[in-house]
Amino acid sequence: MKIIQQQEANEATAMTARTTETTVTFKNKFNLSHLDGPQPAGTYRLVTVDEEIPGLTFIAFRRTYTMLHVPALAKGGGKTQVFTVDPEELEAALNADQRLSPQGPSITKVV
Repeated sequence: MKIIQQQEANEATAMTARTTETTVTFKNKFNLSHLDGPQPAGTYRLVTVDEEIPGLTFIAFRRTYTMLHVPALAKGGGKTQVFTVDPEELEAALNADQRLSPQGPSITKVV
């Protein structure tokens, strides 16, 4: 009987996560607080993980983390580092880049 109750408790706390992969393009070099210094202009892979909020009568998700892959995609061939970034700081950096380059940054969703 205890085993069944434990299984039901585990099922009740199981969470569903979704991952979204996008790319962001900077026209100018940029810096974020968690990076090892300024990064060159380029297109970077961005992965966002959201988890389902349990216990609601509708499906809703909350952002768990956002990861930026460095270096830029075109630089390939070497080691890649993954940094957790603050989505608001990233958005501010993209907006600053857009002010510097009227064509602005681009965000592309990769499915």
